[in-house]
Amino acid sequence: MPFAAMEQDKGNSVKYLLVKDDESGWGIYDKPLRCYGCGIGWFCFLTGFLCPLVWYYGTYLYFSNHYRKDPRERAGLAASAIAALICSAAAVITVLAVLL
Repeated sequence: MPFAAMEQDKGNSVKYLLVKDDESGWGIYDKPLRCYGCGIGWFCFLTGFLCPLVWYYGTYLYFSNHYRKDPRERAGLAASAIAALICSAAAVITVLAVLL
């Protein structure tokens, strides 16, 4: 807990006063994120390496503005969208290489 110096005596002994915050409750962003604390976006990104369809679900959440509920989700959802884009490009290149 933070302390502030209240007054100083001549003998270099300092008395401290406990400083408390005005806010006594939890803030809106102090709550832990879903999916084991990493958020749905990063969870989609990490599990997308096992099943790439999860990246498309994260992309859907990103474009449907799911991050407006909690802005901390935005980075993970954007990472899922980028991974889905790279996966789609790789799939198209693979199909074109096989057909041609």
